[in-house]
Amino acid sequence: MSAELRPVDRDGFRALLRRQASTVTVVTAVARGTADPACLGGLGAPVRAGFTATSFTSVSLDPPLVSFCLGTGSSSWPVISRAEHVAVHLLGAGQRETARIFATSGIDRFAAYPGWTAGPFGLPLLAGVLGRLLCRVVRRVAAGDHTLVIAEPLALDDGHDGDPLVYHRGGYTSAGAAVPA
Repeated sequence: MSAELRPVDRDGFRALLRRQASTVTVVTAVARGTADPACLGGLGAPVRAGFTATSFTSVSLDPPLVSFCLGTGSSSWPVISRAEHVAVHLLGAGQRETARIFATSGIDRFAAYPGWTAGPFGLPLLAGVLGRLLCRVVRRVAAGDHTLVIAEPLALDDGHDGDPLVYHRGGYTSAGAAVPA
């Protein structure tokens, strides 16, 4: 059986990538806002951002590094582009609504999700997650219409054990029981 190869176009590329199952995370950050340059040296109140990401992955164990991607046109990008630290939350199968809230544009995501608290570095921390990493951003790499953010985990919270929330074919699902490798 031979494969029919054809040139890559945006729609075909997107359709193929929908076939890949990805675990769902929410990345949160805080950065200083900008204000009138004559006031407080141009520094305003901190601004929070949070978004649902399916591009999270481990990069290295020594030193420990993780990465995620974010579109530069995203409403969260201005904060992520300036943030020194981020929190990565691994969502469980029962957290579809959390994923939906943080994937919705045009809303105050933190008002829509009252289950968060301020943590170290002022980072918004979400409740009930499978795990959480507090990270220092070490590099941002431009990649087309996205930026790859590489971060060094500084602290972790194991959260609780359970099935992960998975994104596949344009929707959320559960991975169910893991099959040993």
